[in-house]
Amino acid sequence: MTPSFIWRRQALKFAALALCATPLAGLAQTPVVPPAPIRLALIESMSGPFANTGEAVFRNLLWAVERVNARGGVKLPGGARPLQLDRYDSKGQNEEALSAFRAAMDDGARIVLQGNSSATAAALVDAIEKNNERDPARRVIFLNYAAVDPVLTNERCSFWHFRFDAHADMRVAALMDVVKDDATLKRAYLIGQDYSFGQAVLRESRRQLGVQRPDVEIVGDELHPMGKVKDFAPYATKILASGAQAVFTGNWGNDLTLLVKAAREAGFNGTFYTFYGNALGAPAAIGDAGIGRVVAVADWLPNVQTAQSEAFYRAFRARFPKPADDYVHMRMQLLVESLAQAVERAGSSDAVAVARALEQADVSLYGQRGRMRAADHQFQQQLVVGAMDRQGKPGVQFDVEGSGYGFRVIKTIAPERAELPTSCKMKRPQ
Repeated sequence: MTPSFIWRRQALKFAALALCATPLAGLAQTPVVPPAPIRLALIESMSGPFANTGEAVFRNLLWAVERVNARGGVKLPGGARPLQLDRYDSKGQNEEALSAFRAAMDDGARIVLQGNSSATAAALVDAIEKNNERDPARRVIFLNYAAVDPVLTNERCSFWHFRFDAHADMRVAALMDVVKDDATLKRAYLIGQDYSFGQAVLRESRRQLGVQRPDVEIVGDELHPMGKVKDFAPYATKILASGAQAVFTGNWGNDLTLLVKAAREAGFNGTFYTFYGNALGAPAAIGDAGIGRVVAVADWLPNVQTAQSEAFYRAFRARFPKPADDYVHMRMQLLVESLAQAVERAGSSDAVAVARALEQADVSLYGQRGRMRAADHQFQQQLVVGAMDRQGKPGVQFDVEGSGYGFRVIKTIAPERAELPTSCKMKRPQ
């Protein structure tokens, strides 16, 4: 179903509800006008090497929007309004993202969603800051679900920007909670994408290894072009030759899938400590060699063993049953729930009022809770670390993308433990 089809269906639903509530005598005089939607602009890579990540985001946000609309939309003093999710293709380029941002504004969107590139997120923050200062009547809020460069909620924090994913330093700290107990680890290789996020992951991994495991030798430390490497065999060869027992990487999308596949083919038998190794083809690419050796950190994993978690995952798979579509993010659901809560609390879709309400967001869904920290607009929630294993093994009820491999939760980090200090000095509108 296309977004326009979904919106038409939702509009007809709202119109039908309004029709049922209209006295028959007034039908001839009063045409039914469906309530104007609150437009959400998703600006993401929908084509190019990272198109699969953009499509995964769209499915998650669409499901969350559908859930809000199914319960009647967002309740406001003038009547409930549905959410409408529109997608804009950034093609993985900052300039294209900025062009999409301008198009979304012209289309009436005042809420922007993006995440699959911290460089793009930084460009959007700058553009939104300038727009909101120059044109107060058309202020925009930026909801970030995956751009995790720490600077976005530290020295470059913005009143208009809200991050719903744990930033890179928080994720690295969660992985180090596992690494510190692995006495066999003596040699590590750091590799990442050559842009702000990839650089931040390597920098923090290097720092935290030095603090938590000074006995571990870093035998490789390199960056590669983002989204441009088609053959990771030369990198895999260097990893193998270094004698590394573990690889630390923040790679995502094809850059991760191709890296782990090349490492497997080269004969690397060490551990991958990853941010995103739990989906988008990575488990299938590495196969049996990844059992117990691919570790991933996330805000939630399908094999979190609670009845509510299982119900959440089964509901998503019922909506998107194709194995290739199996990549669900709890944080994106909490993002949309936080937005709906904030609009209702503000009693308005005005950007300043909604942003102030978002600062107090505190939402729960299927047993998972998260809250926004007003000081820097960094969402606080639990983190989990999982290790790859074969489906059917203890703790691995569900596999990933029909691969036969899933992730067993090996560490849960409570929100208060995952939380890190911030250096944000936020400028708020008067």
